[in-house]
This record gives sequence, C-alpha cells and structure tokens, in this order.
Amino acid sequence: MTRYTKDPEAIAALSPEEYHVTQNSGTERPGTGKLLNNKEPGIYVDIVSGEPLFASTHKYESGCGWPSFTKPIVHEHVEEFTDRTLGMIRTEVRSKHGDSHLGHVFPDGPREHGGLRYCINSASLRFIHRDDMEDEGYAEYLIHVEDIQ
Repeated sequence: MTRYTKDPEAIAALSPEEYHVTQNSGTERPGTGKLLNNKEPGIYVDIVSGEPLFASTHKYESGCGWPSFTKPIVHEHVEEFTDRTLGMIRTEVRSKHGDSHLGHVFPDGPREHGGLRYCINSASLRFIHRDDMEDEGYAEYLIHVEDIQ
C-alpha cells in the first residue's frame, strides 16, 4: 500500500492558483512560479500527495518560464497522457497517486541527459530542502540530491 494519496485536506488547503493548476489542469503564467529560480538542493514533491517527483540535481534553466527537469526522481510517480487542448498535441504529465496536473514533457531537453524537458508548474510542487528531507520522511531520496554549483 502506498503512503501517497490524494488527500482531501491537502486539496482544501491549496491556494486558488494551486487548485486551478493541479485539479483543473491549469497553467501558471510563465516566469511567475515561486520555484522557477530555486537553486537550493532538495526534492520537489506533489503538493497534494507528497509523492517525490523531481530532484534539484535534474533541474536546469531551459528559458521556457517554468521549472524544467531532465527526468523524474521516480518514473513510476509521473504518468503521461496525450493532451489535445489549445490546438496542439502535447504530452501532459500528472502525478500517479495525487492525480495532480504537473505540466508537460517535451523532446527538446539536453541530449546529454536524455533529451527530455519536463516543464512543470511551480504551483503543483512543494520543495523540500535537502537538510529537511530525513525529518520529512524522504531520506531514501537523498542519494538523488547533489550539491548545486
């Protein structure tokens, strides 16, 4: 049994923007996300379920206006769906257990790191600093977090 669930209390605590993004598949305005310029070492978890999604080690500056990652920390926690909205075909990414809309994945990321760009809304994430990961129950993911240069 998983420890990550779509928690009604967590959903009730979301800000209007966080709710719009995660529950209604919305998108925050580019360049406005609170985690866009975060350079601290740690992990990014689903704001609703707490499931680990991305590590600071895999975050990079893509110039797209949203936090970008080369890969998920646990591939099984990120599900992909075809998104045909806005007159285009894209690949939406959602958290597996929280079913939160996270953003989209594109095939234009750094080739040396697999070629993918996970373009993720800050409003769907909660950042956990490396120094707090053990206390918050994420010690097993410390191996994924390197010092930021």
